[in-house]
Amino acid sequence: MESMGQNEEHPASYEITLPQRTLLVLCGSAGCGKSTFASQVLKQQRPPLQPTAIVSSDHCRAIICDDENNQQVNRDTFDLFYYIIHKRMFQNRFTIADSTALQLETRQRLLGLGKRHYYTTCILIFNIEEQLCIQRDSQRQRTVGSQVIAYHSGLLQEAMREIPGEGWDQVHVLTAERQASVRFL
Repeated sequence: MESMGQNEEHPASYEITLPQRTLLVLCGSAGCGKSTFASQVLKQQRPPLQPTAIVSSDHCRAIICDDENNQQVNRDTFDLFYYIIHKRMFQNRFTIADSTALQLETRQRLLGLGKRHYYTTCILIFNIEEQLCIQRDSQRQRTVGSQVIAYHSGLLQEAMREIPGEGWDQVHVLTAERQASVRFL
C-alpha cells in the first residue's frame, strides 16, 4: 500500500500515477470537493476521459427518483451505483467512484469489486476542514447543510483511522493546502 500523509516532506501539489485499470474511490464529506476533483481528473488526461468514467451516487439517486437529495432511495441508489461500477470494470474501464465513502461497508464493497476484477484500488481521502466544507456547501445550488457536514466530519475521522488497514493498493490524503493531479501509466 502506498500512503501519503500530511507533513512537510510532501509537496503542496503532487502527481498520483495510476494504471488504466484503476478504481479510484473518492472519500470525504459533502462540500469537500470530490466531484470537482473528479471532473478535473477527466480533463487532465490526453485525450480527455469521458464523463461516464465518474459513477456518482448523487447521479444514481437522480436516475432512481429524479431527486439527488432523496435519502429514502439509498438502497436502490447504491444497488445501481455498485452495478454500474461492476459493469465498467467488466469492460476494463477506468472508474471513479464518487460518493462520500465514509461508511466502512461502502468502502469494503468498493474494495471487493476492485479486487474481484483485478483492478488497482486507490482511495483519495479529502481531509478538508468542516468549516470550509460548510462554506463551499452554502455556495452550491444543492446544499446538504451544516448538520450533515458535521456528521460527515465525524465519520471522516473514523474512516481515516480505518482506511490504512483495509487493503487499498494506494491511499492518498488531500487537504485544502495539499492537492494532487492524476496521470496514467
